[in-house]
Amino acid sequence: VTAPGIRFEDLPKIDLVLVSHNHYDHLDVVTLKRLQAAHRPHFVTPLGNDTIIRRAAPDAKMSVMDWGDRIAISDAIAIDAEPAHHWSARGTGDRSMALWASFVISTPSGKIYHVGDTGFHEGINYRSAGEKHGPFRLAILPFGAYEPRWFMKGQHQNPAEAVEGMKICNAAYACGHHWGTVQLTDEAIDAPIIALEAALKNQGVTKDKFRPMRPGEVFDVPSV
Repeated sequence: VTAPGIRFEDLPKIDLVLVSHNHYDHLDVVTLKRLQAAHRPHFVTPLGNDTIIRRAAPDAKMSVMDWGDRIAISDAIAIDAEPAHHWSARGTGDRSMALWASFVISTPSGKIYHVGDTGFHEGINYRSAGEKHGPFRLAILPFGAYEPRWFMKGQHQNPAEAVEGMKICNAAYACGHHWGTVQLTDEAIDAPIIALEAALKNQGVTKDKFRPMRPGEVFDVPSV
């Protein structure tokens, strides 16, 4: 329900693509095939998703990770795969046959904790990531597609849980994603923004600390 923030033709050189899991709003084979043809990036994904990606880009450079694995991208940058509370499927017969994950990107400028999709799961994975890898300069967290709660709670966190997760994992700043792009659930398109503002206020976090990123928006993350 929204246009890309940057036209494909205007992208800078893409060196690395992280694919967190195989749901269609996170693994789009048409886009990955196009990225491979134009940029030939290094794809990093959890176990099993490489099979799907290789159907579209058989000659792609690929690293496949289990939870707890670490790979070196360069002398200065490494990626760790960590748990998320989610699931996977591309059809009716392959539920949870490919893995899903969060990523920790260690860089000279600080650590980034990227969570593709997750249920809050009592903060267990946030606490584990913070203890193992924190603190983080930036967390990239989902905060949309969460209603109705009786159905979505186990797989998609809501804005209040995203703010709590940011605090648990000890992230200085957060960017919010997974909202306002694909109609997946019952809440209105602007409901996550309204709920996020309330959650930040209720939990004593200033608006500048958790940015609900819009397509094409740039956030120059302050040093910590």
